[in-house]
Amino acid sequence: MSTVLRAILFTFALLWAGMLQAETMQIGQKAPLFELQAYDGSVMRLLDRQQQGWTVLYFYPKAGTPGCTTQACAFRDAIKTIRDQHAEVYGISTDDLKALQDFHTKHRLSFSLLSDADAKVTDSYGVKMPVIKMAKRWTFIIDPELVIRQIDDDVDPALDADRVAKSLQKLQAAK
Repeated sequence: MSTVLRAILFTFALLWAGMLQAETMQIGQKAPLFELQAYDGSVMRLLDRQQQGWTVLYFYPKAGTPGCTTQACAFRDAIKTIRDQHAEVYGISTDDLKALQDFHTKHRLSFSLLSDADAKVTDSYGVKMPVIKMAKRWTFIIDPELVIRQIDDDVDPALDADRVAKSLQKLQAAK
């Protein structure tokens, strides 16, 4: 097989993989249920959050990278404001538990990081990058009935936590 033909087939495979990705979630849809292991070995079940308050899921590509560190530290610094609005934050990546433990400890995070090592949850939320097993940087706000109320697909890592806090106020006032 010629090099050109291999390159064409490879390119086609990459494009096809992107087309097979799960569809993006929409505001007003029920959030896909999941069960993931947290950095500390505990298990987080989204269904357990039903009627427990609002849930913020932020997907990020890789623990320890500059953007992901900025975003996690911003959530750490804003966690009291977010929790005062009856919401809990969960960071989700395809990192393994050891990477999450190290990241959590190094930055003294005060919320849970969840490992989606097989990228099934990342895919079900429509945030899996084509071809590679990493999440795009997206944030979802889910109400106590587990309905998606906000999706941010244009996340600035430094501003995400503040945007979430302001959005929670608006969303809760509208309910």
